[in-house]
Amino acid sequence: MSDRGGREEDLRWEEPPRRTGGPYYDQDERLTDEPLAGGRRYEEDAETVRSRGSGRSVRRRGGGRSRSGTGLYGSEIGSNIARAAVAEIVGTFILVYAGTTAAVLATLGDPVIGTPFDSLAVPLAFGLTLAALVAALGHVSGAHLNPAVTVSLAATGKFPWNYVPTYALAQLIGAVLGSLATWITVGADARSGGLAAPGLGPGVDVLQGFLVEALITFILVFVVISVATDERVADTVAPIAVGFALAAAVFIGGVATGGSANPARALGPIIVAWKNWDSALLYILAPIVGGVLAALLYDRFISEADAPE
Repeated sequence: MSDRGGREEDLRWEEPPRRTGGPYYDQDERLTDEPLAGGRRYEEDAETVRSRGSGRSVRRRGGGRSRSGTGLYGSEIGSNIARAAVAEIVGTFILVYAGTTAAVLATLGDPVIGTPFDSLAVPLAFGLTLAALVAALGHVSGAHLNPAVTVSLAATGKFPWNYVPTYALAQLIGAVLGSLATWITVGADARSGGLAAPGLGPGVDVLQGFLVEALITFILVFVVISVATDERVADTVAPIAVGFALAAAVFIGGVATGGSANPARALGPIIVAWKNWDSALLYILAPIVGGVLAALLYDRFISEADAPE
């Protein structure tokens, strides 16, 4: 091994067998010798140390990835999986309830505050609701609220695989409850109309529908993983960015596929209304494919770029 290789190996921080080592940073980014509640640990590699020698410090999520099950937006999943799962149930319930109620009312043409809902109301309802939920629940569960997001994060090592089934089940339960709430709110006409269960539009075949769902989920997950897992992005940006991304996805895909971009959001109304089962598999697989591709692209390539000075 070369001298340079030996130096780089020496610079890498190794985790002791029973105690998590430093360096630690408190909530104000000050170096400390002890782990603090709410603080973050960064694993420094040779590139970081060399960058400091040149007068600048570079910290990348890829080189400082937590090994303890840390979630998005500073959430700690490991010892709080039950609470995180409940947060995912509640969050997905609210997202599906708000979004599908707006979609059903738009379909029925019911007036709201004097004027009927139109198609623009649906992406706004989904997007604004998601923005609020990311701000409200991000620090608890990471506010995935979408199995495609959960699987995509696991595929890049940013979420533990063993927690994926728990999150996916919680999200599905929340989506079913949200669809039931839409049925209760709007009435029998809502269920007879499908409770906004997504389906392929006129003239849209299975391949086209698959590609549309994959593409719009690519947009959503690309934004999620960039603003929620990269230390260089301000925390306050995440809710707005993620909400706008979902609104754009629903707006783009609405005509062709209903703009689901979320297997749970699709399955909730399908189960409760018991309609559109023929396309259910498409709405499960396509978002996961698009989401994983987006996550891998950002994590393996784009995130390695240095931020502008």
